Amino acid sequence: MADFRMFMNDIVTTARKDLTDAGYVELTTPEEVDSTLKKEGTTLVMINSVCGCAGGIARPAAAHSLHYDKRPDQLVTVFAGQDKDATAKAREYFTGFPPSSPSFAFMKDGEIVTMIERHDIEGHEPMEVVNKLQSLFDEHCKEV
Repeated sequence: MADFRMFMNDIVTTARKDLTDAGYVELTTPEEVDSTLKKEGTTLVMINSVCGCAGGIARPAAAHSLHYDKRPDQLVTVFAGQDKDATAKAREYFTGFPPSSPSFAFMKDGEIVTMIERHDIEGHEPMEVVNKLQSLFDEHCKEV
């Protein structure tokens, strides 16, 4: 059992690093979520997980979508199944959308605009998800 926990810790550490290396800020407490998601401007929240579609599609799309002339003001992530309280608090902001991980929540001035849910990620190519994200950036974000 100890080997499995060490293996899972390696996966979780890698999954976190994928996003922080790309420029996302981890929100690990409900207080961090509240103070961040209430801010004015645009925010992309990546709801991370350890599933295959997170590692093979969502996290690569989260990183590659940023190579663009428009981006959200804030890039943040919560980790479903790991930082449970922070994820639950973030989901309180996503009214009208069921819990979904991995997923992306796009927010403007503290309000949910839309989500790219697991069913929009799983079974799709990473570039399809990148295109969905960049379409949101085109519509709601300013040039960087």
